[in-house]
Amino acid sequence: MGVCNVTPDSFSDGGRFLDRDSAKARVEQLVAEGADIIDIGGESTRPGSQPVPAREQIARVLDVVRWAAERTCVSIDTTSPEVAAACLDAGAHAVNDVSLLADPELASVTAGSGAALVLSHARAPQAKMGGFGGWPIEAYDDIVRDVLADWERAAEVATKRGLPRSALVMDPGLGFSKASRHSFELLRRARELVTAMADVPVLFGASRKSFLTLVERDSHPAAPPADRTGASIMAAVHAVRCGVKIVRVHEVRATRQAIDMDVVLGTVPGHADRKNTVLSPTERGRA
Repeated sequence: MGVCNVTPDSFSDGGRFLDRDSAKARVEQLVAEGADIIDIGGESTRPGSQPVPAREQIARVLDVVRWAAERTCVSIDTTSPEVAAACLDAGAHAVNDVSLLADPELASVTAGSGAALVLSHARAPQAKMGGFGGWPIEAYDDIVRDVLADWERAAEVATKRGLPRSALVMDPGLGFSKASRHSFELLRRARELVTAMADVPVLFGASRKSFLTLVERDSHPAAPPADRTGASIMAAVHAVRCGVKIVRVHEVRATRQAIDMDVVLGTVPGHADRKNTVLSPTERGRA
């Protein structure tokens, strides 16, 4: 899943793709680099960001969503039922909700369209707690168990609104209403989440997030978002190794290369499964 932020203030690329032509060029780039899904958003969720009215979000993203949906699978990154409805009508295939159904109507809108719904874990009021990395360690007893419990409650609300469980995707919400160590622990224990959600695909979005700077050595100040590429790619590789089905990333080509190489190198010679590897044994020999 490649990221296209049609916003002036997103934490890693704010303003670069606010212009419609720039946003469309970004979509073309992501598709060319190998993105299977494009996640388009018109409202920043960075710490301290201000809410964007639904009408303004729609004005930012609708043409881009309509254009992109003719080329690939598109998700609309919004917590607004009004924005979701407009974008689903324009051809979007999924809604990416980072609020964990703060507004249950979002599930009703998605159910009526036949689209998928990504339920990303968060706890309110996130903004008052400092966004990324600002929550106290004691906010969770066991971060994996607590995230799963919160997610299941939201999933129950969604299904009561008519959305089948088969249309849900689980995202543990790295960086949302969590201390950095909570996000790191969720990533480290990704396989537990995947195992617990055996009937629901899991999505991880670690790319460029501030908790990744925990691995840096004596970096003051911590690396800015664009300088977190190495940790972002390794986080995606680890997630896929653990069975995560979707990784939301900014550097699509580099991440795909790393994941594909990991698959190839992890294949026992003579026992390659063509469906699950990039190169057949013969092709690897030629390479």
